[in-house]
Parts: sequence; structure tokens; C-alpha cells
Amino acid sequence: MPRRRLAILISGRGSNMLALARAAAAPDYPAEVVLVLSNVPGAPGLDAAAAMGLPTATLPHRAFATRADFDSALADRLDEAGAEIVALAGFMRILTPAFINRFKGRIVNIHPSLLPLYPGLETHARAIAAGDREAGCTVHLVTDALDSGPILGQSRVPILAGDTPEALAARILPEEHRLYPVAVADLARRLP
Repeated sequence: MPRRRLAILISGRGSNMLALARAAAAPDYPAEVVLVLSNVPGAPGLDAAAAMGLPTATLPHRAFATRADFDSALADRLDEAGAEIVALAGFMRILTPAFINRFKGRIVNIHPSLLPLYPGLETHARAIAAGDREAGCTVHLVTDALDSGPILGQSRVPILAGDTPEALAARILPEEHRLYPVAVADLARRLP
């Protein structure tokens, strides 16, 4: 079975990108990384990707007059790379419906909560403030509704007495790095 062509979009340090890239370095992984792209010039994850020998690109969103213009240029760049799967790995942009429809069923995101709980930002603080006993992360397909697409996988961690959002985030991050490559591999195997 041929390996699927995976593009990873980042805005920062790219720790989940690195988890995906390390998994994809195995010859039996069902996807290969064909592009790591950031909307933020100088994002640390770009250097990390380049150090692994991965193709990188920057497409600064501020260079475009509208969100639609940026998303159109982004989609064109992904098509040029032959991307079959698009993984959002700390990509801090809300995508337009036109972009999502162009890659429908092939865009995945990792979110630091147990969706449907706590879409959006400040997930760890919200889980602690609510008195939840556990938190975690979710890999889901991206749809027009923020953090609401079909769930592909979840991982849970307990919320401990005295937890801060930073401490909880630090406990969840290794679970993100474990879960994301598994969920992307499952999707790659299921695509027609």
C-alpha cells in the first residue's frame, strides 16, 4: 500500500509535528511528511523540521488581505505538495469553509481537551475550574464548526489536587505526542 502524503501545519514550536515526523520516519508508517508549513515566519518548528530533512515553507497570513485569500493560497501550496492528509499541529488559524471543503475528511487536528468539552482556548484552566476529575486530548476531523468534527481518538489523564493549568498541560502533552501519530495512521489506512 502506498504511503499517504502528509502535510503538517504549525504556528509555533511544533512538538506535535515532531511526534508525527518521528512516527513517519518508520518505513511501515502509512504516511510520509511531504511538507511542514507555518503561517508564522521564524516559527521554531520550521528549524526542527528542516533539521530532520523535511521540506518546509512559510506562508505569512498577515501578507494576505483576507482570511479567504490566505486559505486559498494555503490550499494551493498544499496541492502543489500533493498533500492527501493535512494535520494541524498547533496551527493557530481558524480555517474557512472553502478550505475545509477542499480537503474534506482529510484535515485532522489535535485539541488539548476531551471534546466536546472545552473547545477553543484555555482548556486546562477551564477543566480545573469546573472541578473535572480528568482531562486529556482529542484528535478529530476538522469541520466548519470549531473543534466539533468527528472524534478519531482520545487520551485521558487525571486532574490532580493542586494542579495548575501548566502542570496539567505538561502531563497531557506526552499523551498528545502518543495519540496523534496513531490517529493519523488510522486515517491514512482508511482513506480510499
